Amino acid sequence: MFFKKIKESFGNKISSIFSSNKELEEILEEMEETLVCSDIGIETAMEICDNLRKRSKAENKKDGEALKDMLKEELIQILKKAEVEEKNIEFDKKCILVVGVNGVGKTTSIAKLAGIYKKQGKKVLLVAGDTFRAGAVEQLQIWAERLNVPCVIGKEEADPSSVMFEGSKEYVENNYDIIICDTAGRLHNKKNLMDELDKMKRTIEKNIPAENIEVYMVLDSTTGQNGVSQVKSFYEKTSIDGIILTKLDSTSKGGVVFSILKELQIPIKYIGTGEGLEDIQKFNAVEFVNEII
Repeated sequence: MFFKKIKESFGNKISSIFSSNKELEEILEEMEETLVCSDIGIETAMEICDNLRKRSKAENKKDGEALKDMLKEELIQILKKAEVEEKNIEFDKKCILVVGVNGVGKTTSIAKLAGIYKKQGKKVLLVAGDTFRAGAVEQLQIWAERLNVPCVIGKEEADPSSVMFEGSKEYVENNYDIIICDTAGRLHNKKNLMDELDKMKRTIEKNIPAENIEVYMVLDSTTGQNGVSQVKSFYEKTSIDGIILTKLDSTSKGGVVFSILKELQIPIKYIGTGEGLEDIQKFNAVEFVNEII
């Protein structure tokens, strides 16, 4: 089981609520509290409970198992918005620009993505664009060596956009299938990070068409609602095509998954389930809900 902690904290509480002989309103009240405590968010929790209340009365179903099935359906419906197929860009030739605040597992996620594409037989190139964080370039180089894929680097504290230009140029000239670019989580100067990310993307577009570029945001699931709020504010002007949700195996508050869909309206592409290269999987709404409840 990938999400043992979520199952123990969230799923078992839900099962306990539905196995009681309490009245409908009392059950819904307890369920709403459990949903909020699991980082689903107040508005989303209230909406779910309101829907269950209406369905229960309309279908005249008030027993625990029926309500539990209704809850699963409601949760799956929310998460289905996240189940999107990856763009079929020029026969899977594309650039992935990976963004995210420091400490969320960005570099490891890049390595995991590279591993996925390598297994598919793709020719992969990495670009170390996080030139300001100490050790970031070296970390990506180490992963590149383990994966046996090339990595474009620049000088220490070099302009990240210059590294992006060289990387995207090499991608085109050497006919790579996938180029995955690391970016800064913060800058050591006063320049706005949003401006820098926009500049990096525009620089890449000099060599790679805009429609071939996807932006993935890496989010640490253990930060819960605070993380969602911070990232929403931090990247509110950045075009995000999908989220890689990390450390989902180490949190007991899986409700953050639902908050992302409701509050950020960004599809979840992948979920991290550990530190190893293999510990990543495509997000699947039905499997996720069935595993945690």
